[in-house]
Amino acid sequence: MDKVVKSDAEWRVQLSPEEFRVLRQAGTERPFIGEYVDTKTAGVYSCRACGAELFRSDTKFESHCGWPSFFEPSKSEAVTLIEDNTLGMSRVEVRCARCDSHLGHVFHGEGYPTPTDDRYCINSVSLTLLPAE
Repeated sequence: MDKVVKSDAEWRVQLSPEEFRVLRQAGTERPFIGEYVDTKTAGVYSCRACGAELFRSDTKFESHCGWPSFFEPSKSEAVTLIEDNTLGMSRVEVRCARCDSHLGHVFHGEGYPTPTDDRYCINSVSLTLLPAE
């Protein structure tokens, strides 16, 4: 996988202000407003910044947390996980492995009835859904 490296100026040209805030500055969109929160469409979710495949719809589940939730990435090397101790919390940040864009956070052991007991809580604005044909 070829890494995508751009300056902030180049990302600002490509991304909307909200996309830039979330993807490049590790922001979070407000809960329950993202376009993919309730989406049931079959397909592939890619990084909005670089187009890398990240998640598949068959791993998406209803967590009722306000953001799209997945129990695993489409490939283990699709994302990188980074310890995040900001805001007085201990969490694990999820980033796109190809362009290092912020996607959201992953939580483990919450008791969801999924094969992994992981909840990848991902900002809709970080994703683009390509519907299955």
